[in-house]
Parts: sequence; C-alpha cells; structure tokens
Amino acid sequence: MADRAKWNIRAEEDPFQKSWMAPETLSFSFSQKSDVWSLGCIILDMASCSFVDATEAMLLRKSTRSSPDGLRGVLRTMEERKVPDAKIFNSLLPLMLQTNPSERITIRDVIHITFVSHNFRSSSTALALHGPMVPLPIIDTLLETNVASILEVMQSFSSRPEVQHRAMKRLLKMPENQLGLPWPMELVEMLVGIMKQHERVPDVQLCACSLLLRTLGHALAQDPAAVVPSDSAITPVLLSVMRSHPEKQELLVLVYGLLAIVASQEPATDELQKAGLFEHILEHLDTFSRNRDICINGLSLLWALLVDAVIVDKAPLEKAPGLIAEVMATYPADVEMAEAGCAVLWLLSLLGEQPGAPGLAGWTLDPRDEARTGPSAGCIEEHQFEEVVVLFLQSIRLCQDRVLLVNNAYRGLASLAEVSELAALQVVMPEEDSSGLTLLQETYQLHRDDPEVVESICVLLAQLASYDDILPELLSSGIEPLVEEIHGRFTSSLELVSDAGRVLRRLEASRRCSEGGQ
Repeated sequence: MADRAKWNIRAEEDPFQKSWMAPETLSFSFSQKSDVWSLGCIILDMASCSFVDATEAMLLRKSTRSSPDGLRGVLRTMEERKVPDAKIFNSLLPLMLQTNPSERITIRDVIHITFVSHNFRSSSTALALHGPMVPLPIIDTLLETNVASILEVMQSFSSRPEVQHRAMKRLLKMPENQLGLPWPMELVEMLVGIMKQHERVPDVQLCACSLLLRTLGHALAQDPAAVVPSDSAITPVLLSVMRSHPEKQELLVLVYGLLAIVASQEPATDELQKAGLFEHILEHLDTFSRNRDICINGLSLLWALLVDAVIVDKAPLEKAPGLIAEVMATYPADVEMAEAGCAVLWLLSLLGEQPGAPGLAGWTLDPRDEARTGPSAGCIEEHQFEEVVVLFLQSIRLCQDRVLLVNNAYRGLASLAEVSELAALQVVMPEEDSSGLTLLQETYQLHRDDPEVVESICVLLAQLASYDDILPELLSSGIEPLVEEIHGRFTSSLELVSDAGRVLRRLEASRRCSEGGQ
C-alpha cells in the first residue's frame, strides 16, 4: 500500500475486519514485526474460539492495542479450561502482541519458542509438523541462531536425520569463535549418540565425524592432556559405522582420524584387534591404494594402535609389510607417505621382541614363530628384507630433514640388520651411486646436534659392526671419524657412548686383524 490517504480510508471503513492489524500499521508504518502481531491475533482467535464469540474476539483484539489486561484474562481462562498448549500460549502471545514493535519478538523467536523451547507436540497440528513433512524453511530458520539454540534443536528433533544433518552442516560452517570450542564432553557424547541413532545415514555420519574431529582436535591442540570420550563409548560406534559404509571412502578417512585420537588417549589395541580393525585397515590399504587420504590415515592409525600395544596374535598383521611396501611404491615422492610407512614398518620389525624394546610397551611372541624357518624381524619375513631395506633408504634420501622419518627409518634398518647379515650387507652395498653408509654420514652432518637422530644412527652402526664381513666396508667408508666424534660429543648419553665404543672396538679389532694378516 503506497498511498497513505487511501490506506487511512480503508482502515477506517471496516474496523471490524482491521482489528487484527498491528497498532503501528494504522499510522501507515509496516515491518515484519507487524506480521508477527497479526499472526498473534490469529493464534489468539484459534486458541480462544471455544469460549470467546466473534464480537468478543474483535473487541479483545482492538483493546489489546492499548491495554494488555484483556489478554491476560483470556490466557488465564485458557489454562483453567485446559486448552491444549495453554502454557505455550501464555509465554508466546504476550511477546507477539507487544504494542511497541521494538519490544515485539521476531518470527524466528516465534518458531523457536513454539517448536523447541516449549516442546510444542501435544496438539494434532504440532504432531503433524514434527512428522516426515516438517517444512524445511522452518528448520532452517531455527538453525540460523547460535550454538546453544542449534544444539537444542538437535535434541528436540533427535529422531529426524535430515534435521541432524542440516544442523551439523550449519555448525561446521561456523568459525571457531562462534562455535565455542572446546566443547564440554557432554556435547561430544551427544554427537556420538546421534551417530549411533542414525548409523545407516551416511550424510549424518560424515557431518558428525567431521564435527567430532574438529572439536576433539581443537581440545587436544589446546590441552594435550584433555580427555576424549571413553573408549567403550565411542569405539563401538566408529567400528559399526565403518562396517555399515565400507565403500564410503571419505567417511573411512574421518573414522580413521577419530580412532587414532582414541587410541592415542588410552591403549585400545586389544579391543580393536578382536573387532578385526587390523584386517579392515589392511583391506582398505589394498582396495583403496589410490586414495592417498585413506592410505595416510590408515598408516597413522596403525601407528597409533601399535606404538603402545601388547600384541598376542601377529596373524592379522602378516600381510602388513607387503601392503605397506606397495602403498609406499605407489607414492614414491610423497614425503608424508614415506614418513608414515617407515614408522609402521619399524614397529612391525619389532613385533615379537621382548618387553622393553624401544618405542613399544611390550610384545608377546606368537608360538607359531618358533616353527618358522629362516630369520624374521617381527612381522617382516626374510624374503621381504631386501624390499623393506630399499624402502627405508629411499625414504631417507627423499627427505633427510624430517627428523621423525629418519629416526624411524634408521631404527627400522637396525632391526633388520640385527637379525639378518644379508639385510646389513644391503645397507652398506652401493646403490644409486651411493651406499647406505654415505647416506648415513650425510644424515649425521645434517642432524649432528640432535641426540635422538644421532642415537638412531649409532644403533644401526652397532648392528652393522657386529658382522665381521661388513667391518672392512665400514673402515673403507671413513665412518670411524664420525663414530669417534659421537663418542666424544655425547658423553652424557650412556647408551650413545656404549654403542659408539662398541663400534670403535670392533673397527680397531678388524684393523689389527687386517694388518696382522698382511
């Protein structure tokens, strides 16, 4: 209505029909708040029609513009007559029928009060709205608020997967300062409950896992000692989701990330091994070897499971070295893949050692190992030594400046050299115009001030020096000055001094033997 004069005439000519109009509209002032007033009048008519006739209703609407007394009386009568949802009307209508538009609630407030805050479900109309055909615009309006309100919507519509999906998508779009991270564990556990309730809905699982990773990752970034939900609560849900959606590669990546967080918080290998997780990971590495994210996250999860575990049955991991080698060969220039692969191969090479092996909580030897012929390094069999040694050396050459990579690779080489002279010879024999000894010296020069890297190098040298046939190679390579430097520089490390001293004694003995023979 653009003509104010026409509007005034129309408003005055039929006051009965115009009684539902907001007070400000009579002065040619319109806004969305005016619609809220009119909606309030409609709701008032519907809720009071059982005891108020048409004329009384018109007078009530008109009087409400100037005095709320009449409205209060009608609301009391509603409660006395037990009109359905009278309590909601008592809360809602006085807010909708505020004379001053600035004090009147918005339509979003109306929806939230009606469908969330007061759990409006008793009447047939409300039940229909909570059924399968809930209008999406209403859901979206409810979700265009803050985190607390969105979580309230999720709880109120817990059985509706489409509502959960839209709510979590909204939360994922929020910046961290609005999301209120870190969340208390009660809210994290609520997400786990949603995953369990809607396990068969992949979109809900994707959003829930993404949100869990974001919240848990933020919590651990702020406080590494933060506690995640108990393993007994979250692990079965994640395993069940993984089994329910075996072809959903994006979902598998997220589940791997969450399981890695859980495993890093408390040892869960026993339960996860019984659940067949090792076999699942290896199957995925085989099936989805071209999916880099699955490979990286699968290797990271294997590391998290193995690093502090006590394994009784090695059988589920027997295929691991070969599959990991294939994955690393598929990504020959991928530094992160090399780092993850070397870490897991090192741990696999230790599987079967007595408790106290570096980096492991302890291992129990599988009785079947005693019946096997030929040496093995944990799960790595003799016929795989050559391939694994090459992978370790190639990974070191790929990126020597990554401390974790070189540490794990050199310790893995030491584990292989400890049980196999053939593996040890492969380390020192020239390959690609340089031997492993040349590479070792380059690594030392790059990390000579890092005791951890130096210790890994020295552990390998000690294993190499234990073989008489390799000592001449060590002497001819000029490694002795390097070992002497280590022996002299790291006097505070008893292990380093011991390993370096043992290598020097073996080199000296070999030199004397060689000179005596001449």
